[in-house]
Amino acid sequence: MSDSDHLHRVNPAELSPPTGFSHAVTATGSRLVFLAGQTALDSEGKVTGSTLPEQFERALTNLLTALRHAGGTPADLARVTVYATDVADYRACAGELGRIWKRLAGRDYPAMAVVGVVRLWDEEALVELDGTAVLA
Repeated sequence: MSDSDHLHRVNPAELSPPTGFSHAVTATGSRLVFLAGQTALDSEGKVTGSTLPEQFERALTNLLTALRHAGGTPADLARVTVYATDVADYRACAGELGRIWKRLAGRDYPAMAVVGVVRLWDEEALVELDGTAVLA
């Protein structure tokens, strides 16, 4: 796992091996980017996709688009929180979601958490991602 010049991923041997996340990320940079929660909304404000992987891909794409327009890259992500309406489904799809993450964001994993929620703002939304990035 590579590190950027301003982010260092910390994964102590005493903790279980991380899969798709880092246990901690230290950051030194000049600018923080706080990324609002993104769901699978298209440019017209409609939820797209009927499955968790389809919605996850769109939500992650939306998050990375906001980050890119703020001047960052996926490697600048220090923290991402995933809000899922069905954690069991999230776990069942974890392999596919990991492949989507790697294709869109690479292997520089931020510190992450998955939080089960009763529902999201849009009733059709199955997943929402928000995050914090540190730019050099």
